[in-house]
Amino acid sequence: MNSTKDTYITLATFLAFVIAFYFLGFWLIFRMGQATPLMLSVGAATILTCLVRKKSLSELGWKWGSWKVQWKSYLIPFAIASVAYLLIWSFGGGDLYNSEFLADKKQSYNLSEWNDLSIFLFHLFLVACISFIMSIPSILGEEIGWRGLLVPELSKITSFTGVVLVSGILWSAFHWPLIFLGLYGNSDTSIYYQLFFFTLFITSTGTIMAYIRLKTDSVWTAVMYHGASNIFIQKVFTPITITNENSSYYIDEFGAVLALVATVVAFAYWRKGVKEFSSLAQKT
Repeated sequence: MNSTKDTYITLATFLAFVIAFYFLGFWLIFRMGQATPLMLSVGAATILTCLVRKKSLSELGWKWGSWKVQWKSYLIPFAIASVAYLLIWSFGGGDLYNSEFLADKKQSYNLSEWNDLSIFLFHLFLVACISFIMSIPSILGEEIGWRGLLVPELSKITSFTGVVLVSGILWSAFHWPLIFLGLYGNSDTSIYYQLFFFTLFITSTGTIMAYIRLKTDSVWTAVMYHGASNIFIQKVFTPITITNENSSYYIDEFGAVLALVATVVAFAYWRKGVKEFSSLAQKT
């Protein structure tokens, strides 16, 4: 079979299974009260695609590679979030720091005698290590699909620009029903505002992850990046921010600042990818 045709069939099979399993994962969200089933549905679609298309699971990028690259994948989202929230705190999109959040953590950790700085550092340590490790199975369930299968397959038939746009839009669209139904996002800004900046953030994030995935041939870089991004934004920077009536326009994955900072970083990776992977599709 022609290799290009073979790739298109693999991609079509993957997307068909993703859609089929999406409904099951979506149903389980309401039964279990968490998004893990939906994330794992992508992994199930990936494994079935490999079985149907007779692709080896080893092609999904299981090698660990360099520790330096893995640490870089973990720290880039921390750096992006740090810059974004420093801008937010500096220009009135929110303030530092939310003492009520820290007071709640003192109670939940049973460390009421600790001062705010100590409890913040302890919380940061726990989420950066323990919560991150606990999130790996569900994140891996997503990433073996988006970056393990989808990105390398797309690179066989299109340019790096095509890879990041298609994979970014598909990854974003995977979340859109949750936003439309109010299960994900906020209640202060319009749906269209949230969709725009969430899609911009996710596509930018996907650009960085796609570059590192193709450069290293390791899906673990995407797992590290995805997990760190979720942890630092959702469990550290957003809750430590004191919000005001306009904060929803700027903070979190649905606000403007994080998306724009991620876009600046993604632009640099896109330029590198265009140069380094310009002939990927032609060589396949």
